Amino acid sequence: MTEKYYDVAVIGGGPAGLAAAVSACEHGAAKVLVIERDKVVGGILNQCIHNGFGLHYFKEELTGPEYAGRFAEMVRNTAAEVVTGTMVLGIDTPESGPVIRCVSREDGYREYRAGAVVLCMGCRERTRGAIAIPGDRPSGVMTAGTAQRYVNMEGYMIGRRIVILGSGDIGLIMARRMTLEGAKVLACVELCPYSNGLNRNIVQCLEDYGIPLYLSHTVTGVHGRGRLERVTVSRVDDKRRPVEGTAFDIECDTLLLSVGLIPENEITRDAGIEIDRRTNGPTVYENMMTTRPGVFACGNVVHVHDLVDFVTAESMRAGAAAAEYAAGKRVSGRVIKLVNGEGVNYTVPQMIRPDNAGKVTEVFFRTNIPRKKSVIRVMSGDTQIASFRREYMAPGEMEKIPLPRVLLDRAGDTVTVSVEPAGEAADRA
Repeated sequence: MTEKYYDVAVIGGGPAGLAAAVSACEHGAAKVLVIERDKVVGGILNQCIHNGFGLHYFKEELTGPEYAGRFAEMVRNTAAEVVTGTMVLGIDTPESGPVIRCVSREDGYREYRAGAVVLCMGCRERTRGAIAIPGDRPSGVMTAGTAQRYVNMEGYMIGRRIVILGSGDIGLIMARRMTLEGAKVLACVELCPYSNGLNRNIVQCLEDYGIPLYLSHTVTGVHGRGRLERVTVSRVDDKRRPVEGTAFDIECDTLLLSVGLIPENEITRDAGIEIDRRTNGPTVYENMMTTRPGVFACGNVVHVHDLVDFVTAESMRAGAAAAEYAAGKRVSGRVIKLVNGEGVNYTVPQMIRPDNAGKVTEVFFRTNIPRKKSVIRVMSGDTQIASFRREYMAPGEMEKIPLPRVLLDRAGDTVTVSVEPAGEAADRA
């Protein structure tokens, strides 16, 4: 067993991990380590060959591999060390500092000690077993991300007649990708009465190619002996239960599942870090530190993002804070807890320390249903400390609001973020 010390150790070499490593180096960490389980860094971006990345950070439109390549080059221009093909088994958090346990084919079992750790493991897709689709167990049923890797990186054609369950962004993008590869995408089936993807993806990936979107429908049967032959689709009621008499079959050879993402948090849970049941990610402070001192988290391991540029900004903040922690900076003082009010699924961060917040703290959240003209209200008890108007909001698009330090100083120990129709909010203001 070998053991080395690093100021900051980053678990995961995807977009979050690369940005955190660059930022840690820029903020004074002399020894930075990035641990990646795949053969190369870049994470999910390596299989996202479509464009649309980098408009916020690089001010130009890039493909996923181009975005990853730029950050990989930025890491190479620092003193950070990158190890690939290495699986992290867990982290321990003794008073002397975090210890990372990992293993690789080449070097066997190793341990790394660090002044601070940044968790950047990303997220994974929900599978058929997670949503319990009844029926046969033929080949041809897979997650949309798996299909994306097969087609874009491995060069396999996964099917010719395709149905997509769920309207998440990866599923929508694969509808377009498979159409361009010559397959026939027969339908996109969505359980909710609205799509869970970005509006631009609905237009560019479904409407532009005449692919029907069945809202308030789901797959209630899978049929096929060796290979998938057909799926049964049924309409659902407002409680998401199949409506009797509405079932119909679609003959197909492939079913792609785009039914949600889950943060990769086995390591987080094993370390005893508090998990937010709404995000399935760790509870974090304003600087992205978790409830374990010295352990930070960012990107999709905290909450699922829709834009990689937001992942980058969040990870830069985490990397900087990790470097400061490793150098001996400690934060104390009053803690404000953010509460999810009416219309809000979650907030990140979940806790803010005003003394460490800087001039402005950005709070990310998602609304629970599509909304037109609305007002975001930030309340401390019965007192409104901030409000923000929106013309349109949807669960598939993450919202961001700035909370200035001067407002946080006036707040109590609990702040509630809620969303109301614009007229109702105006009446109450």
